[in-house]
Amino acid sequence: MPRVGGVTEQSEQPAAEGEVAPVRAPAPRARILLTLAQELLTVEQDPLPRMSRPRWLARLPHAVVIYAAIFFAFLTAQQMGEHYDDYGGIPLLAGLLTGTSIVLAMFRPIGGWWFGLLAAGVTAWSVRDNVGPGQTWPWIPSGLFAFAPVLLLVALRVPPRLTVAAATIPVALTGLAELMSKPEHSQTSVLAALLVFGFVGLLGYALRATRLARGKLVEQETITEEERARRTLLEERSRIARELHDVVAHHMSVISIQAQVAPHLVENPSEELRENLAGIRENALEALTELRRVLGVLRSEQPDDPANPHHPQPTLAELEGLVDNVRGAGLAVTTEIAGIRRPLTPGVELTAYRIVQEALSNCLRHAPGSRVEVGIAYGPRELHLCVANSAPTRPAPPSHGAGHGLLGMRERAGMLGGELTAGPRPGGGYEVSAVLPMDPETKRTDEDA
Repeated sequence: MPRVGGVTEQSEQPAAEGEVAPVRAPAPRARILLTLAQELLTVEQDPLPRMSRPRWLARLPHAVVIYAAIFFAFLTAQQMGEHYDDYGGIPLLAGLLTGTSIVLAMFRPIGGWWFGLLAAGVTAWSVRDNVGPGQTWPWIPSGLFAFAPVLLLVALRVPPRLTVAAATIPVALTGLAELMSKPEHSQTSVLAALLVFGFVGLLGYALRATRLARGKLVEQETITEEERARRTLLEERSRIARELHDVVAHHMSVISIQAQVAPHLVENPSEELRENLAGIRENALEALTELRRVLGVLRSEQPDDPANPHHPQPTLAELEGLVDNVRGAGLAVTTEIAGIRRPLTPGVELTAYRIVQEALSNCLRHAPGSRVEVGIAYGPRELHLCVANSAPTRPAPPSHGAGHGLLGMRERAGMLGGELTAGPRPGGGYEVSAVLPMDPETKRTDEDA
């Protein structure tokens, strides 16, 4: 195996002069210990969450923790005085540190853990010279159980590896302290610390795992509910698309064919008749094209995607064609545009076009023979629309619609943060006016602020 041997010999050669030896990446175990040390030194804020239900007990865990902090603070100072004959300022400081560590663990668990170790260290240092036969050291009984809620609050909100470290380090420090300076005739507290801290760590880990699993379940149920609602919406849109295709598209195709065939059924049709029938056919074909786009939107899973080729997006640039169609139907329409005409966002362009289109359709249905004025004003931040008609010169035919045109216009304007008003004019006739923001997103941000 000469090749392997050559590689081995080459790897054992020292680096040439001037060459930089490659830096070895840290071993996985060293990297884990380094990450663990960084996490133990990160005292970031992580408040204890409220109870979700019942709502009137939302702050109960916080009240219990504060009560435990006050209880163990007094108990620590009392035991240091009565059991270890340690009076003065140090027991008060140790009790204060003990209570502070429990309260701090509600908001910064790792910070509270460090304060708990500090309180235990101050307590052990203060009572060491007063430890009698049968008494425990370095943990006094109250201190051992006072550190338990701190460890529980840590285990509830940190990863398992950090919980293991938070429970192991106090036990290791306890054993180290006993090896180095254990008072004579004192009892060991290593076993008690191992049992209490191990049990509390496992309890916190189990509660945390249960809470995370419940949160995942709620999240999955929410996603499932959203998917179900989305599927129901897609099914309803598909049903509407089928109805439109089977009914409306069929009738529009028949109108187009009849308008095309009609001139051949009349001897010597006049030019005016030919133009009217050609206009009917052209409008029917245009309606079919628009209907196919609408059907594409209804059958699409992402109807709001601007990249959707079926998305109907007429703009104000096509306003003249719309007005010409209305004029061809026998309505006198004049247009007036004020301000600097410029392209707007697709949503504003589409909404403005649809509002003018619906208003002109209402004039055709409800005000035959009237004069219609269409006004568009480009302002600095808003687009103003106005469609006004005079009193009709002849009675309007009965309408078979449900009267949803004005409602649809108001909804379109409201979706962009605009306003629409409609009502009769003082001198007779009707007027529809709308104000649309040039940049709907900016207006929504300002309103939220």
